[in-house]
Amino acid sequence: MFTIPRTRLFTRITSISVAPRQWSGVNIEPRIPKYNRPLCTSSMATESRHDAFSNPEVQKMLLDLHKLMIQDLINAETKTSPVCNFKQPEDLMKTLDLNIGNDPTTYDAILTACKSVMDHCVKTASPRFMNQLYSGINPSCLAGSWLTEILNTNLHTYEVAPVFVLMEKYMMKKLTSLLGFENGDGVTTPGGSFANMLGMHLARLQVDPNIKSNGMGSSRKLVLFTSTEAHYSIVKGASFLGFGEKNIIKVETDERGMMKADVLDQKLKMCKDEGNVPAFVMATTGSTVLGSCDDLNAIADVCEKHKIWMHVDAAWGGGVILSEKHKHLMNGVHRADSVAWNIHKMSTGLIQCSLFLVKKKGQLEECNRFNAEYLFQPDKHYDVSYDIGDKTIQCGRKVDIFKLWLMWRSRGDTGMAKQVENSFENAKHLLDGLKRREGFRVVLPEFQCPNICFWYIPKRLRGKEENKEWWGEISKIAPQIKRKMMEQGTMMIGYNPLTTKGYVNFFRVIITNPMATKEDMDFILDEMDRLGSDL
Repeated sequence: MFTIPRTRLFTRITSISVAPRQWSGVNIEPRIPKYNRPLCTSSMATESRHDAFSNPEVQKMLLDLHKLMIQDLINAETKTSPVCNFKQPEDLMKTLDLNIGNDPTTYDAILTACKSVMDHCVKTASPRFMNQLYSGINPSCLAGSWLTEILNTNLHTYEVAPVFVLMEKYMMKKLTSLLGFENGDGVTTPGGSFANMLGMHLARLQVDPNIKSNGMGSSRKLVLFTSTEAHYSIVKGASFLGFGEKNIIKVETDERGMMKADVLDQKLKMCKDEGNVPAFVMATTGSTVLGSCDDLNAIADVCEKHKIWMHVDAAWGGGVILSEKHKHLMNGVHRADSVAWNIHKMSTGLIQCSLFLVKKKGQLEECNRFNAEYLFQPDKHYDVSYDIGDKTIQCGRKVDIFKLWLMWRSRGDTGMAKQVENSFENAKHLLDGLKRREGFRVVLPEFQCPNICFWYIPKRLRGKEENKEWWGEISKIAPQIKRKMMEQGTMMIGYNPLTTKGYVNFFRVIITNPMATKEDMDFILDEMDRLGSDL
């Protein structure tokens, strides 16, 4: 099933120079061809459509744009363009031409607009973009994304998306089997936050099946549990779904950021003693800041004891399950009821490429089925079990599964594992360098997921008494370095405080870009010194 013909996915791209382009203060602009005719005219009713794909000018514009996009990716990947071309909002607004007039414009203007957008957007394909939990672009995934846009269909019924329905069924079986869900199922979702909310949505139905018809007021107060390091989507979800933000109980974590299972047990017991109903526990594999991975077996022991739904937010860390070297970080995941996993993070799929996976087939339909008559007619001429739209609360659902399948097909299981392992190897190299080098202090001496966190200490603060005032000065360093690196476009790394641990601003390097090397890790240290030693 799903065989790619042995032909090239793309026609040969010509006239693209891959020679490094210097960007120190000089923009070398590729020549943009001119289009003299407007996109449409007032006589369209009597002429053939000017915006038809059969129009040679449309074809030329799209092919020229394709060349510009590929060149932009080459420049980002080879680090010959800045990671960002930062401008303050008011200055950027003056630079951009966002005006939409009454009259049609030309394809020349459309191409110019696209080039302007590329010039002023952050180059997330660059190996030196380490600001977020995503970085890098896989060519096959990009091909899947392009084709998905061209086909422009909706993943709800077999009649409009036959190939993609079969593909999603195939991939969900493969993915759930990786987690140890023998009879599992799942769907692609618009992000990890949405996937976490789906877990909350399913959990409450298991507590009280009447909630679907009678609403939240028909049951005793339902309470949600998670760690202090968990993603904030549980708070938004509690508000959105009607649990209420006050009905979230946060559980303390240890020095590594892992939820304390014994404290969870105590808090669940207290919740019951107060006459409330524990409904949902969210464990984490790969916390957003520290990259912490909860002990899933320990959490599962507690959840089974209290007969409560266990969900694992593996949006960041889920990729470790693909690697024999690192899958131990998810030991016990087979005991969970549901899992969120963002392929666009550690596995470098394109945004968005997110999954919600459940242990038991049929739970998604039980919770979300509505049987809309205009979509899900029972007397269709094919097996209507292939109409999968009622697995989620969405009606329209983008075909994200194709880019995931195509990327996985291009890499194979071995390549998917190697992507994860390369990130961990680079992370270790960076951590070792931080420990050896003067002026750097790591937040955690070891890491679980490839989040490497550290403080930079400029020369004037080295060897001084580390009192409250000293830490106050340290908290000001990261914002200053971040401003300088963005203004110069050399790299992008995020920073943040962590109030749950009492930590002032520190840098958080996220290592996932498949093109990143150990030399890029060394560059981080050198660039920090260059930008910050005299602050």
